[in-house]
Amino acid sequence: MKYIFYAVATLFVLTSCQQPQKIGYVNNSIVVNDFQKKKDLEEKFKGKDEAFQKRADSIGKAFQLEIQETQLKAQKSSQKKAQELMTGLQQKQQLLQQQMQFEQQQLQQAFQSEIDSIIIKVKDFVKNYGKTNGYTYILGTSDAAATVLYGTEENDLTQIILDALNEEYKK
Repeated sequence: MKYIFYAVATLFVLTSCQQPQKIGYVNNSIVVNDFQKKKDLEEKFKGKDEAFQKRADSIGKAFQLEIQETQLKAQKSSQKKAQELMTGLQQKQQLLQQQMQFEQQQLQQAFQSEIDSIIIKVKDFVKNYGKTNGYTYILGTSDAAATVLYGTEENDLTQIILDALNEEYKK
């Protein structure tokens, strides 16, 4: 009986000495989408996309003129020559489409690569913030994957993290 009392007392002392765990959460969507670096990146790629669209439109208009000229030549040529002209035109159209598709994919891949690096930066920043400020856990949530169904305002680190990220980015 005496040993049971000592065991219970020891267990009580050990459990009461544990420090409470510090837990916070961050809305990933808000942090990433409102991060100034991401906004700047989107603006940069918006300009690149507009330049690409203008170039594609210009090439498309030039090709339309070439089609009209080729059709006029084809009307004045023999059937065999007209067929050759039209086949050449189709091949050129396919090449132009492939080139435009390739350039657009390159642009999208470059954008995605930069977005991925921003996401990695945010994750690393949150990890370091948690270590520096004594958090045991910092959970992530978003509208797409609501892993935190409820959390108190004082545990929501979203704005704090976002402000700190933007401040660091300004430097």
